[in-house]
Amino acid sequence: MYLTCGKFKLPLTRPLIMGVLNVTPDSFSDGGRFIQLKQSLVHAHALIAEGADILDIGGESTRPGAAPVSLDEERRRVLPVLESLAGSTVALSIDTQKPELMREAVAAGAAMVNDVNGFRAPGAFEAVADSNAAICIMHMQNDPRSMQQNPGYDDVTLEVRDYLAARIKAAAAAGITGERIVIDPGFGFGKTLEHNLKLLRELCYFSALGCALLAGLSRKAMLGKITGRERDQRLHASTAAALIAVQNGANIVRVHDVAATRDVLAVWHAVSHAAVT
Repeated sequence: MYLTCGKFKLPLTRPLIMGVLNVTPDSFSDGGRFIQLKQSLVHAHALIAEGADILDIGGESTRPGAAPVSLDEERRRVLPVLESLAGSTVALSIDTQKPELMREAVAAGAAMVNDVNGFRAPGAFEAVADSNAAICIMHMQNDPRSMQQNPGYDDVTLEVRDYLAARIKAAAAAGITGERIVIDPGFGFGKTLEHNLKLLRELCYFSALGCALLAGLSRKAMLGKITGRERDQRLHASTAAALIAVQNGANIVRVHDVAATRDVLAVWHAVSHAAVT
């Protein structure tokens, strides 16, 4: 089993690591650190050296309460990074909700489009369909400005799964086949701590949808609520969450701390796939 991701065919026989590269001034974890092109490229190469399989490049913060960014500003932030990394040995992902930028990013070398809005904007699927790029469809209740204002579900797992199933069907209708699709339940995007924990416990139910499954839990507020630690002190909680996600069926984990996550998952993979003699 593999994920078609532009020119890459990424094997899903082991967990894949997506490294986060935020070129924003206001992202919740590392906003402003990599806003300059030189800094962003240094960090990108560091993530690759640490073992990232995919780099997810984002130019618009989607933290709770974040304001939207104009197309021109988001374009200015991300396209130079994509163009500079286009010959990279790892797959490049663009994290955007804007169909115009999706199309431009794929032309600039993006092998995946990661959309927190689930490709619901008019023309979003069409912007990617004619390429060989992968897509990551995420669930979000409401939008970043309002998503954490009293989110509610009757059954969060069932409702998120049904939403993703419908979006997979819509992607197929647009000509995007299953080996190009990744699904993401959207931890922290319109969910309480209890919703997030239920989704993590029941993550295996999403595997039945037949697409690669991504979990993004790194440094998130839910881990702060559990441990009482600030966002820059959540390394251990983040690697624990990534391990639990993989044990429960995730094929890809989206993380800030690539080296630590790689080591944790390498040990898990060696033990779980050891030959019995």
